[in-house]
Amino acid sequence: MIRAGIIGGAGYTAGELLRLLVNHPDVEISWIHSTSNAGNPVTSVHQGLIGEIDMKFSSDTDLDNIDVLFCCTPHGDTRKFMDSHTVPDELRIVDLSTDYRIEDGTHDFVYGLPELNRKRIVRGAKHVANPGCFATAIQLALLPLAKNLMLNSTIHVTAITGSTGAGVKPSATSHYSWRNDNVSIYKPFRHQHLAEIRQSLSQLQQSFKADIDFIPVRGCFSRGIMAILYLDCPVSLDQIKKLYEEYYDDHNFTFITDKAPDLKDVVNTNKCIIHLEKVDNKLLITSVIDNLVKGASGQAVHNMNLLFGLHERIGLQLKPSAF
Repeated sequence: MIRAGIIGGAGYTAGELLRLLVNHPDVEISWIHSTSNAGNPVTSVHQGLIGEIDMKFSSDTDLDNIDVLFCCTPHGDTRKFMDSHTVPDELRIVDLSTDYRIEDGTHDFVYGLPELNRKRIVRGAKHVANPGCFATAIQLALLPLAKNLMLNSTIHVTAITGSTGAGVKPSATSHYSWRNDNVSIYKPFRHQHLAEIRQSLSQLQQSFKADIDFIPVRGCFSRGIMAILYLDCPVSLDQIKKLYEEYYDDHNFTFITDKAPDLKDVVNTNKCIIHLEKVDNKLLITSVIDNLVKGASGQAVHNMNLLFGLHERIGLQLKPSAF
């Protein structure tokens, strides 16, 4: 069994991660760390896990007696944790924060988008930086084009996300009275996920210099991301579909469909569904994911499976919550 520890155990991504790990046939949860909830039952925070888990939050982090550490900490805290703790050489780490997503030569974390870096993760990686939720949906929509050197014009992106993307800590823009029956844009053209998106696209297409005009939108629902992208593309739709189908043929969670997807098609799953359409010379791409699963905790479990040589789908064959 893979012995797992979790730091930052009280947030939304940790709760989703626990829901996945308690049903994973090859994982045993050793401890769940939370500074603010130490000593309290895990179900006092994640009540939906009643009957599934009988553990208390820990104030200790015993790194010597686990095989994998999941970091569900606020951005910036994983680096602080790594700097202040002695990490065993063989300990696998999956970090769900932004701290190590940019491969700048200062650390050994591999960027954990399996559809891009699966071979690097499988072949000897120990530390993985889980991608951001918007970044996941947008990159999966564009990777086949980058692979075929076809990103040569401005990429226009509008993507709407559920309120869980803002995290568990209340804020003015996540308050029910403000978020319900409302949509709003935020961080237009300067969202923090743009850096990791550019990094990945440039990895496949070194000549990539095009602008990415990204407008993030807050939605009045709890979970899911729909990203709508368009760009100039002179290639026929049939040819484009073939490129996408070939790229994702041996990947287990990304699918190309002839019917435009809805958010409800992917909520509670680790899937990404992509739809392609041509309008004159414009290629329109729609990409949908669950921000907490494929965009966070499900992808973290996917990365753990790869780190330990398990089949990608173990523990991630989930029921879509369509209604």
